[in-house]
Amino acid sequence: MTLFFALLSVLMALLSAVSSWAYSRRALVEYLLNRIFAFDSSRLVKVALFLEPDYYARAMRIVPFCLLGVSGALAVLTGLLQLLGADSAAMILPFGLPGLSWHVRLDALSGFFFLVLGMPLIAVSLFGPGYVREFEHKKSLAVLGFFTGLFVAGMEMVLLADDTFFFMIAWELMSVASYFLVAFQHEQPESRRASFLYLLMAEIGALCIILGFGVLVTFAEGFSFGHIRGVALTPLWASVAFALGLAGFGMKAGLMPLHAWLPEAHPAAPSHISALMSGVMLKIAVYGFIRYSFDLLPQVYWQWGVIVMALGAVSAVLGILYALQQQQLKRLLAYSSVENIGIIFLSIGLALVFFSTGQSQSGALALLAALLHSFNHAQFKTLLFLGAGAILHQTHETSLEKMGGLIRRMPKTAALFLAGTLSIASLPPLNGFVSEWLTFQAALQANQLQSGVLRSFVPTAAAMLALTGALSAACFVKVYGIAFLGLPRSPHIAHARELTDRGMLAGLALPAALCIVVGIFPVPLIDGLRRVIENLTGAVLANITAAGWLWLTPAGAETASYSPGLVLAAFLAAGALGYVLLYRIRAVESRRAEPWDCGYGGLNAGMQYTSGAFSMPIRRIFDPVYDLRETLNQETGDSAGWRVTAIRYQFQADDKFVRFLYTPIGRSVTQSAYRLGRIQTGSIRTYLAYSFATLLFLLWVVS
Repeated sequence: MTLFFALLSVLMALLSAVSSWAYSRRALVEYLLNRIFAFDSSRLVKVALFLEPDYYARAMRIVPFCLLGVSGALAVLTGLLQLLGADSAAMILPFGLPGLSWHVRLDALSGFFFLVLGMPLIAVSLFGPGYVREFEHKKSLAVLGFFTGLFVAGMEMVLLADDTFFFMIAWELMSVASYFLVAFQHEQPESRRASFLYLLMAEIGALCIILGFGVLVTFAEGFSFGHIRGVALTPLWASVAFALGLAGFGMKAGLMPLHAWLPEAHPAAPSHISALMSGVMLKIAVYGFIRYSFDLLPQVYWQWGVIVMALGAVSAVLGILYALQQQQLKRLLAYSSVENIGIIFLSIGLALVFFSTGQSQSGALALLAALLHSFNHAQFKTLLFLGAGAILHQTHETSLEKMGGLIRRMPKTAALFLAGTLSIASLPPLNGFVSEWLTFQAALQANQLQSGVLRSFVPTAAAMLALTGALSAACFVKVYGIAFLGLPRSPHIAHARELTDRGMLAGLALPAALCIVVGIFPVPLIDGLRRVIENLTGAVLANITAAGWLWLTPAGAETASYSPGLVLAAFLAAGALGYVLLYRIRAVESRRAEPWDCGYGGLNAGMQYTSGAFSMPIRRIFDPVYDLRETLNQETGDSAGWRVTAIRYQFQADDKFVRFLYTPIGRSVTQSAYRLGRIQTGSIRTYLAYSFATLLFLLWVVS
């Protein structure tokens, strides 16, 4: 039954794509109805089919998103049934090539990631109709809806794929459909550049995955995952396959240094697509890597875990350092996704180290932290990207330097956005804290390792994670303070109004509620994840909820414990006490006064911290990390230049990987292509000589 719900979810996503295409071809649809079903093209039939002009725009916006919402609800139902103990199910679909039919399978791991996918998809289906209204007269909503449906269907099919052939078809469908979504606003040069870079890196990553599967299939008896699971590999070939899988899945996930596409593509796409790409698509890559490493490869080695842990720690620290210096809100959120993917891969690396050294309990705890953070990141990053879309929709501003004071103009959006910032900053009692705390608890089990090198390396990675947490808190204090507090810095912000579309507010409220509920009551989800880990690895986590639903005890109650409910009660009690002391018991008569303005005659927006000024101390401390460019221009009011009337300061903190890695590679590829282009002389005699030389070479090889 669960597999039926999963397949029905895929069907609903495909119907969403078809409905978008159908509404864009209403004349053709009307003709087919008349010819095939002998329908009369009366006014009543047209109205029923949303073909009247009055209904056309509404149908273009609402129907595809309704079908996506149904797909998301079915995905959530599928995930919940699997976490509650439904059996795995498999079948063979009558598609594909002769001898290469499509194998599908739903187990606890893929079921959990259906849950990860379903929640953001429901939020996007609520938010989308109101958000895309502004595209009605500028862009083709049919293109947007068509490729959105294919994109979602591709991600769901990746989760169901049980053979390498079907997996790569679904993977390519996901990648190519999302390319068209990134390129949706192709009239803008930055969108064209971002979409090309994204497609290029997506195809390179897909090639790595194909080669990795090729290594496994070479030693197996077939293309299905069932044949691959029993394969026997030498350590060398296993390491080659693992390296290819890490490169392919890490590139799609945005793991450094394979992340260059991510901060370009996410800001270029429409905001609800950015939410799906960051909140869901990156987790599909995480699913692929977990499936590949823990399910398909015959065994794991601690060296693999060290590499994954190091890449994860570097991605986490550098991702948040680059996010801190961004002045565009969506670009900042994109770099923050690099940080959180780094945290997930750090946990996966810990799990690989522990499982390879026989510490299955600690390995299961680290894998639990990775899975839980995947779910949590999907919720709060969906909320933040949709919140950024709401700000863009109401103000047409994306630069933090021009925002300010939105808490007075958009109070509901500000409250919901605050839940996302607190979650991503890993502050208790919200959900982001739980998964990061479990990651720390897994790292603290390093004393069980026999190797002194590993016992010293794991705490180093944990220290980098602690630094990441502190920088993340600073980053999102900056985001919320600059965007929502203070005074507006531009006319668009000053005249902003709250969202009036209830669907858009509901789309923000759903992930915000999940951030709070999962943060306070994480035990039911953790109990479901214990079953996922047991089915995947055979390890049983017995201690983590042994003290009941109120406590988390990952390494035993005597070692460490956390009670989100009691933390929330303490916060509420402290808030109530402060309210009573400040507003009910007035020992000293309170008075109100204007803030001190240093004698300048009233506060204004120019006296506030800017985004760049807030992050300047961190920029100075970590200066070697950035490719920094600064300009300072002064205007003077006299010929001698003594009286300065205006100062204009600008900075740009670029990614050093782009300058020192990607730019040289791009330059060398361009030069090589130019040199190879010289062989095209346009002379038929030259081409015949090439053919003759090739024929002689092949004859020599054969002989």
